[in-house]
Amino acid sequence: MALLTVTDAGREVDLEFYRRLEAGDILFFPQTPTQFAGVDSEFLLSQRQSGSAYHKNIAYRPATDVLTGAEGGDRERLRSLVRSFSRQTVELLRRLLPRYAANWRVDFTSFRPFEEAGRQLSLHARNDLLHVDAFPTRPTHGDRILRFFTNLHPRQPRVWITTEPFDVLAGQWLGGAGVVELARRAGSPARRGLALLAGAVGLRQFGASPYDCVMHRFHNFLKENRNFQESCRKDRWEFPPRSSWMVFTDSVSHAVLSGQFALEQTFIVSRAAMVTPQYAPVNVLEQLTGMKLTWARATPGTPAKMS
Repeated sequence: MALLTVTDAGREVDLEFYRRLEAGDILFFPQTPTQFAGVDSEFLLSQRQSGSAYHKNIAYRPATDVLTGAEGGDRERLRSLVRSFSRQTVELLRRLLPRYAANWRVDFTSFRPFEEAGRQLSLHARNDLLHVDAFPTRPTHGDRILRFFTNLHPRQPRVWITTEPFDVLAGQWLGGAGVVELARRAGSPARRGLALLAGAVGLRQFGASPYDCVMHRFHNFLKENRNFQESCRKDRWEFPPRSSWMVFTDSVSHAVLSGQFALEQTFIVSRAAMVTPQYAPVNVLEQLTGMKLTWARATPGTPAKMS
């Protein structure tokens, strides 16, 4: 894994940058391309939350313009600033990665005012344990999770660790996660019928494919596995104040050791848009398990296709 520095945020990256990003490298911006006025930055840095485990972060849903997880204060101003970050990031990545922009879904935005070091969270919610991302309530059906981060802190870096590429990780640990039997159950005709029906009526969280079930299980397995957490190779990254970076977090196993005040925007990018589809976790997992892990999805409001 390597950091690839983006020097021109105004035009599309070269094809090699697409390839390297999909393979697990990090695209890095030494100076964040997203901007806030000084008073707005000060407002974001003044935010204090109780640290309640109920809300892991402050979340913004661009599709509905709804902010959740904020406690007290000027919620409308906070919503406006997180919305601005989301819109800036969408426009930035439309320029940088137009191949993806035609085939993505703009997912949630998050504001992370908490200091990550020492946070008291449940095991599966902990950020300081190496994991790959999977969203149990927002299944991707084999599409990829691309996330853009900005360290807002004026003085402190945001510290990550990462480990082996996904294909290596899955090859080493998949057997112990019990995912083959899980994939068989999730892909049964009865389970498939229920999932397609849920998708047809718009209940996306209940329409998870076998792939989504496997990825969620693998996410939990990695966090639960002390042997993996202690013995795996670790690469340390320090993202400086006011820098940004983006990475496919469904394939890059990562953990956040320290840092406070970050913004993040998630995109769900169609696997059909990939330059190197062999790196997509769904293709890696299908090759390892010998099973088809996704199916054609029904469009909400139309009958589910069972064949």
